[in-house]
Amino acid sequence: MGGKQDQTANGSPKSESMATKKTSADLLSFKSLKLKTKQQELLIRVSILGLVYVLAFIARLFSVLRYESMIHEFDPYFNYRTTLFLTEKGFYEFWNWFDSESWYPLGRIIGGTLYPGLMVTAALIYWTLRFLRFFVHIREVCVLTAPFFASNTTIVAYFFGKEIWDTGAGLVAAALIAICPGYISRSVAGSYDNEAVAIFALLLTFYLFVKAVKTGSLSWALGSAFGYFYMVSAWGGYVFIINLVPLYVLVLLITGRYSMRLYVAYNCMYILGMLLAMQIRFVGFQHVQSGEHMGAMGVFLLMQVFYFLDWVKHQLNDTKLFQTFLRITVTSAILVGGIALGVGTASGYISPWTGRFYSLLDPTYAKDHIPIIASVSEHQPTAWSSFMFDYHILLFLFPAGLYFCFKRLSDATIFIVMYGLTSLYFAGVMVRLILVATPAVCLISAIAVSATVKNLTSLLRTKQKVPQTGSTKGVGSSKSSSKVTLDQSQPFQKNGAIALLVGVFYLLSRYAIHCTWVTSEAYSSPSIVLAARGAHGNRIIFDDYREAYYWLRQNTPTDAKVMSWWDYGYQITAMGNRTVIVDNNTWNNTHIATVGRAMSSYEDEAYDIMRSLDVNYVLVVFGGVTGYSSDDINKFLWMVRIGGGVYPVIKEPDYLVNGEFRVDKGASPKMLNCLMYKLCYYRFGELVTEYGKPTGYDRARGVEIGNKDIKLEHLEEAYTTSNWIVRIYRVKPPTNRL
Repeated sequence: MGGKQDQTANGSPKSESMATKKTSADLLSFKSLKLKTKQQELLIRVSILGLVYVLAFIARLFSVLRYESMIHEFDPYFNYRTTLFLTEKGFYEFWNWFDSESWYPLGRIIGGTLYPGLMVTAALIYWTLRFLRFFVHIREVCVLTAPFFASNTTIVAYFFGKEIWDTGAGLVAAALIAICPGYISRSVAGSYDNEAVAIFALLLTFYLFVKAVKTGSLSWALGSAFGYFYMVSAWGGYVFIINLVPLYVLVLLITGRYSMRLYVAYNCMYILGMLLAMQIRFVGFQHVQSGEHMGAMGVFLLMQVFYFLDWVKHQLNDTKLFQTFLRITVTSAILVGGIALGVGTASGYISPWTGRFYSLLDPTYAKDHIPIIASVSEHQPTAWSSFMFDYHILLFLFPAGLYFCFKRLSDATIFIVMYGLTSLYFAGVMVRLILVATPAVCLISAIAVSATVKNLTSLLRTKQKVPQTGSTKGVGSSKSSSKVTLDQSQPFQKNGAIALLVGVFYLLSRYAIHCTWVTSEAYSSPSIVLAARGAHGNRIIFDDYREAYYWLRQNTPTDAKVMSWWDYGYQITAMGNRTVIVDNNTWNNTHIATVGRAMSSYEDEAYDIMRSLDVNYVLVVFGGVTGYSSDDINKFLWMVRIGGGVYPVIKEPDYLVNGEFRVDKGASPKMLNCLMYKLCYYRFGELVTEYGKPTGYDRARGVEIGNKDIKLEHLEEAYTTSNWIVRIYRVKPPTNRL
C-alpha cells in the first residue's frame, strides 16, 4: 500500500508537468495561427465579398419563392425555346435551324438572326451540371442564369472599383450593384433575356480595357477583346462599347495622354475584338460596313497617325520642321478619311445609322418615323420618378462621386466619368437603358461613399495634441508653437464626423430597405402570371395566359396558324406550340403592319386579309373585366399607326373623336365596328363587372362601352379564359360559292 501511495504521489507532479507542457504547446499553436494585419484585411475582404455574392443571388429569388420557377416576360420565352432546341439537337442543327412556326408564311432563319451568347452560355452550364451528375431540367438553368451572372457581376464591380479608386470603393460598388433595382429589374430569377449575361460582359470588357490601358499589358488587352466578343455574342448593346471606348481613346489623345500603353491596349482590343465579332452570323461584316462602327475605325486609324508622328518626332531634331510636317500630316489624314467616308456612304458600302441609333440621339425620331419602336413601353423616355425608384440615394451620391473623380483625374477615372455621363444621357432617352447606366452609377457612388468614409474616419483617428506650456525662445520655437496650434483637433470636428458617419450608414440602410422592397413588390412578378389584392387584402392570381396557351396546345390542330399582335408571338410559339403570323422579333415591318391593318379594319375586310395569311385562330388580350391596363385596346392606336405607315387606307383620325381615343358611346363609328373592338367586347355587354355599374362597364378604362350588341359573321368564339383576359376566336372557313 505504501509503495502504491508513493508511486501515486510521485506520479502526480509528473502528470501536472505534462499537462502544463501540453497547455503551453496549445497556446503556442494558437499564437502561430494568429494572422498578420494584411492577412486579416484579406480575410475580411474575402468574407464581405462572399456575403455580397450570396446576397446578389438570393435577392433575386423572390419570384421563385412567391410563385414558382418560371420564365418571365415575352422575349425570354423565345430564348428558352431556342436553348431547349440547342440542348436537344446540338450546335449544328441550332446554327442551321429554319423555324417555320414563326412569321408564317415567311419563316425565320434562327441561327443567322439572333445573338447566341445567352443560349450557348445556358447550354454549357446545363451540360456541365449533367457531367457532374446534377440532373436538372434546362428550364431551371434558364431561370437561374440571371441571378448567377448578377453575382458574378458583383465580383467584376469589386475589381473595377479597386482599379479606379481603392479597395473600399470596390467593396461598396459590389454591395451597391448587388441590390440596385436598376439592375435587378433585368436579372431576377426567370428573366432569361440577353441582358442577363450582357451586363456582366459589358462591365468585364470595360474593366479589362481600363486595366490594359493602365498596365500596357498585351494579356489584359487580349482579355478585353475576348470580353468584347462575349458581349457581341450576347446583346446588340455592344454598339455602346464600340463607340464609348473609341470616344474615351479620342479624349485621351486630345488631352495629351497618348502613350504606348494606350496604343497597345486599343489596337489589340479593336483588331482582335473585330475579327472575333465577325464570327457571329448576325453581326457579320458590320464592323467595316456599318456607319455605327465607323467611329471606332476612325480612331484606330488616328492612333496609327499618332504613332507615326511620335516616331518622326524622335527622328527630327528641328522643331519647326516637325510642326510643318505635323500640320501637313494631320490635314492629309482628315481629308483622306473624309473622302473615304463620303465615297463609302455614297456607294452604299457603308450603311447609314439605323433607326434605333437615331432614336437614341433624338428622342422624337422614333415617334415620327418608326412607330413600331416607339410603341414599346421600355423605349419611352425616362421619368424622374423612374430614376428615383431605381437609384434612390445613388442619384445624390453620383454627383459627389464625379467631384472626387475630377479631383483625382487619371486614365481610369476619366473612363468612368465618361461612362457615367454618356450612359445617364441614354438612360434619360430610353427607360430600358437605365440598366446600362446602373454599373457606372454604382461605381461612381461607391467612390463617393469610400472617399467620404475614409476622410471622416481619418479625422476620428487624429489624436488631439496639447500645446506645450512654458517659455519659448527664438524663431524656431514660435514656428513649433504655431504648428501645434494648427494640428490641434477641435472637439466639434470629431463630433461632426461621427454625426456624418451615422448619417451615411443610415442612408445606406434606407437604400438597402428600399431595394429589398422594390425587388419584392415591383420586379419579382412574372408578367405571364398576374397578381392583385382583393377587397379584404387577400392575394388573387390570374393565370389566364398559361390557361389560354394550354388550351391552344390541346385543342387546336398542330398546323393551326394563330394571329395576334406581335407582343404575344414568342409565348404562343413556345407555350402553345402553334405557328404565329408575327412575333417579338419585329424584323418585318410590313408583315406587322398587315396584322395591324386586319385588327383595325371592318370584319369583312379583315376576313380577306386573314384568309390570305391562312389564319385559323385569332387571339386578343382584354382587360375590361379585371382592370388589366396592358391589353390590346390600350395598344390599339399603335396598331393603327403601324398599319397606316404601310397602308394609307388606315388613318388614325378615323378612330378618334376630336383627337380623343374613346370606347364608349361617343367613340367613332370606325372604332365601334373594327375587328379589334368586336373581338374584345363580344358578349361583354351582357356582363356585370362591378357592383353598382351598368352591364358592359370596362374597368380598365372606367367607361361603359358604346357597342353592346356585337355580332360576328366570319369568326366564332372558341375559348375565353376564366378572367376574360385572353380570348381566342376561330376563323370560319369560306362558304361554298356557286
